[in-house]
Amino acid sequence: MKLLEGKVALITGASRGIGKGIALKFASEGAKIAFSDLNRDENMETTEKELSDYGIYAKGYSSNAASLADSEKLIEDVVKDFGRIDILVNNAGITRDNLLLRMTEQDWDAVLTVNLKSVFNLTKSVQRIMIKQKEGSIINMSSVVGVNGNAGQSNYSASKAGIIGFTKSIAQELGSRNIRCNAIAPGFIETEMTHKLPEDVRKAWIKTIPLRRAGTTEDVANVSLFLASELSSYVSGQVINVCGGMST
Repeated sequence: MKLLEGKVALITGASRGIGKGIALKFASEGAKIAFSDLNRDENMETTEKELSDYGIYAKGYSSNAASLADSEKLIEDVVKDFGRIDILVNNAGITRDNLLLRMTEQDWDAVLTVNLKSVFNLTKSVQRIMIKQKEGSIINMSSVVGVNGNAGQSNYSASKAGIIGFTKSIAQELGSRNIRCNAIAPGFIETEMTHKLPEDVRKAWIKTIPLRRAGTTEDVANVSLFLASELSSYVSGQVINVCGGMST
């Protein structure tokens, strides 16, 4: 039996990158997949087809995770289409890196809204469904930058650290309803975003990693699968670093 057979997973920001990697991993383990991104574009349609190729029902939704109204509508639509939601992965996120000296209020607000408020929006909206079901697993995508900080990323670091505090609080609030909430803190992961970095910057990053390599989306997806499945039925309120030993 596949680990997520009969489960329905909702993953935000999953048309590409880490979110897509998680969606593909879950689909390969038998889960039906609902996923969202800001726009329904070629990436979303391609991802939808790739997921469907696993023989499961998959559907992409255009939704702004930073909007509570959009998030409530998304949850409503997914339940109407799929019947339930067993797993929520809050993955949507952006960066607007700069030293604090040069950072604008708009860059601060944008990152906190998309990265942190979206986690509030989706979790608040899905909790009544999971409470009614008397089960659920919520996985929030933090970052090693939220654990350790990083110069030039004070807004991103604050948003990801906030996710950790939120995760621990929700695990305590919803644990009695058999709902688990955990966070993953990826390190340097190979995605479209990191490929845009200058080669010397990438090499410098990798030198700080004890395993001497960047992570892959599958590395993060494997830990997500653990947290989504019954393999982690007694794990809640935890932060798992997926960083090759960089954060030790």
